[in-house]
Amino acid sequence: MPRAVSDGGEHMDSEIASRSSSHRRVDSVQHAGYKVGFPPKKKLLDEFTDAVKETFFADDPLRQYKDQSRSKKVLLGLQHIFPVLDWGRHYTFAKFRGDLVAGLTIASLCIPQDIGYAKLAGLLPQYGLYSSFVPPLIYALMGSSRDIAIGPVAVVSLLLGTLLQNEIDPKKNPTEYTRLAFTATFFAGVTQAALGFFRLGFIIEFLSHAAIVGFMAGAAITIALQQLKGFLGIVDFTKKTDIISVMKSVWKNVHHGWNWETILIGACFLAFLLVTKYIAKKNKKLFWVSAIAPLTSVIISTFFVYITRADKHGVAIVKHINKGINPPSASLIYFTGPYLAKGFKIGVVAGMIGLTEAIAIGRTFAGMKDYQIDGNKEMVALGTMNIVGSMTSCYVATGSFSRSAVNYMAGCHTAVSNVVMSIVVLLTLELITPLFKYTPNAILSAIIISAVLGLIDYQTAYLIWKVDKLDFLACLGAFFGVVFSSVEYGLLIAVVISLAKILLQVTRPRTALLGNLPRTTIYRNIDQYPEATLVPGMVIVRVDSAIYFTNSNYVKERILRWLRDEEERQQDQKLLKTEFLIVELSPVIDIDTSGIHALEDLFRALEKRKIQLILANPGLAVIQKLRSAKFADLIGEDKIFLTVEDAVKKFAPKAAENV
Repeated sequence: MPRAVSDGGEHMDSEIASRSSSHRRVDSVQHAGYKVGFPPKKKLLDEFTDAVKETFFADDPLRQYKDQSRSKKVLLGLQHIFPVLDWGRHYTFAKFRGDLVAGLTIASLCIPQDIGYAKLAGLLPQYGLYSSFVPPLIYALMGSSRDIAIGPVAVVSLLLGTLLQNEIDPKKNPTEYTRLAFTATFFAGVTQAALGFFRLGFIIEFLSHAAIVGFMAGAAITIALQQLKGFLGIVDFTKKTDIISVMKSVWKNVHHGWNWETILIGACFLAFLLVTKYIAKKNKKLFWVSAIAPLTSVIISTFFVYITRADKHGVAIVKHINKGINPPSASLIYFTGPYLAKGFKIGVVAGMIGLTEAIAIGRTFAGMKDYQIDGNKEMVALGTMNIVGSMTSCYVATGSFSRSAVNYMAGCHTAVSNVVMSIVVLLTLELITPLFKYTPNAILSAIIISAVLGLIDYQTAYLIWKVDKLDFLACLGAFFGVVFSSVEYGLLIAVVISLAKILLQVTRPRTALLGNLPRTTIYRNIDQYPEATLVPGMVIVRVDSAIYFTNSNYVKERILRWLRDEEERQQDQKLLKTEFLIVELSPVIDIDTSGIHALEDLFRALEKRKIQLILANPGLAVIQKLRSAKFADLIGEDKIFLTVEDAVKKFAPKAAENV
């Protein structure tokens, strides 16, 4: 904490000065024994280089290559692209045992989910299995997360299916629909990889956590409602996703469209799945009960339908899943024609959502195990796997929270668990897919409903409500947008509200009137500290934000309003007239030309009132720009202080002594 200079102050100043001069020349102004630094102005190229480095390369990715031999640099470069070359050197059999168990566990969960998610995306069931074979292998080579489980997920499947069906009817034109899905997957991968390669990952941060919570909850409700078609055995079902259209379609078919055998199968196994989830939640050691429940349900329900031939009594079944591994699909991607732009648009949206979900999941589990993941590296890995996936009959894959949680609890150590899962899916495609012929659609609907219920995070929503009402508005807007309109409109509302919140905070920054805490040299917000006392003859204001063109005029007007309010209070209570306005700038990290013009206007307005403007503790960027704009000369460098206390002692010594 700054304090008044003692008898040894001159010695301290000379020591600091000599130390500074030994490193670099720094102009300064001295106040009360302290120095407000005026660093020399940087060259334009250096200033630009520093700004780019801090924006895109804050983690200094090249530092590890310094002072290394050429062969070492090549090895480090390959390890940066393929982290498996790093952690693979230390891989042990003990780790493999954990990865083997985890991989087998998530495979039992992913196989039935993948079939259901493919139907959710409007694709044939085998495409869901394809998407859990190739992408996990690519991610295991390039990803940096140890816990994330890769494959199709409910939200992205719904989003992709909704956007694709807006362009092509999958029943009338199944081939074109599938080709557009591959095209969208390709551009989703390109988007993800480009964001990581150009280190633009900060773009996804513009979607606030609150908006994501609301969007995910709304998507979960929408997905569950979509499953009523298979759960109730309805044939004629609406293509719209909003809750009103879905409920109208459900009630329209209540007398002649519902199938009681289908409902019985779906209800029984949904209850079974929910009970196993409850058991796993109560006892973490029994997580495997919930993990194997979907595959168990598929096996039992398929066997039941086969022996009873329930499919002849109106129970809808999967019927056919192509046998064999992923066929090549690079030639099916639209690189020309009218569907190119449509595929690009859909791919960008799906890629951003998939990226947001995967990065959030990766960071969550990395924090739980106390290791770090490289966000940009993750984006490149996810993008690459989707680009390769689009050429091998896969649709958009990303990190699944439910499978990643099971992977974590099953004791995975590395991404080898994804490889194990992929091998199991391969064996399924080669050997077992014909056995899914009699799998009822109702069981797939029950599996999806039980899976998406976990996306409704009501505890976090309640916490958001208690902490920040504006955040809760973003959460609510995204939720209702998805539920009552569509997934894409819900996403748009989430983005708009998130950006609106940023703009509101940027254009209307907080300011505070400061007072002195008795018997200290500390000045704090009088609203937060009622015991803080105002300094007679002075108004002290703190600006809690950078001052840019978006808020400069507001900051000036708000400071003048503080001044007017204090002048009215002084007149009413017959107090000492204000002679000094101190602006505390320590929270102001930057200022632009509009901000400087606003300070100049403030200075002139104060001059007319015969009030002196004083600045306290401007930061490095601020003081450099104030000096370049000659504002420091305008108000006088003797009006720029290191602390509010220094300014008070200089211009109101009697008042300071009485504080």
